[in-house]
Amino acid sequence: MKNIYGFTREMLEEYFIEKNEKKFKALQVFEWLYIHKENLENWTNIKKEIREQIKKDFSFTMPKIVKCERDTLTRKYLFELEDANHIEAVIMYHDYGISICVSSQVGCNMGCAFCESGRLKKVRNLETYEMVSQILLIEEDIKERISSVVIMGIGEPLDNYENVMHFIKIINDAKALAIGIRHITLSTSGIVPKIKKLMQENIQINLAISLHAPNDTLRSKLMKVNEVYNISQLIDAIKEYIAHTNRRVTIEYVMLKGINDSEENACELASLLRGMNIYVNLIPYNETNHIEFKKSEKQVISKFCETLKSKGINVTIRKEFGSKISAACGQLRSKEVEK
Repeated sequence: MKNIYGFTREMLEEYFIEKNEKKFKALQVFEWLYIHKENLENWTNIKKEIREQIKKDFSFTMPKIVKCERDTLTRKYLFELEDANHIEAVIMYHDYGISICVSSQVGCNMGCAFCESGRLKKVRNLETYEMVSQILLIEEDIKERISSVVIMGIGEPLDNYENVMHFIKIINDAKALAIGIRHITLSTSGIVPKIKKLMQENIQINLAISLHAPNDTLRSKLMKVNEVYNISQLIDAIKEYIAHTNRRVTIEYVMLKGINDSEENACELASLLRGMNIYVNLIPYNETNHIEFKKSEKQVISKFCETLKSKGINVTIRKEFGSKISAACGQLRSKEVEK
């Protein structure tokens, strides 16, 4: 049985047409699900026999929140799925609203050396409804609206392409969560063919690329994906994406003490990115008990940032969130698994 929260409005329109009903009923269903948030029995503008058919054809179940850790401007949620697997999501409070970082897979096969998520391998892709539910359940818990979404939690979004595309359509739908398309960011480790496929979707989301190193030797040590799609291939794909979409791309660069944070690394990174419509987001590393990498010192990050600026690169240092909780991606889940 398919879960109704995994259906885009277009998919529901097709469902109703197959049932010899008017497709506008999909719009009514979306309004009940996402705006009124009423139980099926209370869908007063939909005939009882149609409601009964919907009840037969669809599941309405959601994951369960099993844990929430809180810091000043951050909350991290652990969810239990129907098959007893666990995922997590994080919300962050900003001046401009509340953002959420959602997971797209149970575990991850990218195997990035510094990432807690990749330490526990991929079990399966998340279904679309399991991604949508992360937002719905947290909004219900905090009694506030989430205004921006980052697909940057556990998993590689482009490795779960179809479900992630459906997720984006649902949360962007004006009759669903109505999150502006330019308030949705997809972060990828750099699966080149899927970046090119995403480019053809012609959706104005933000694309973020996890680069984390300025040369192939270092990046291959940190990220297994570089052995398949090297930096040259990735940069070419980013340039193609920018030319096709006319959208600026974010380059994510996690700052690892003594690994990728030298003046030489900064100069090499600037040379690699010069002239591109990008900006670099320097990310202070969230340390974990299982991985030996350490966070670069603040003055080292500042110097790295200034070097990039001096060479004409747009760059910011990401504000640190969740230092007092299991903030690293996959950390809360791994604690639960190890129990």
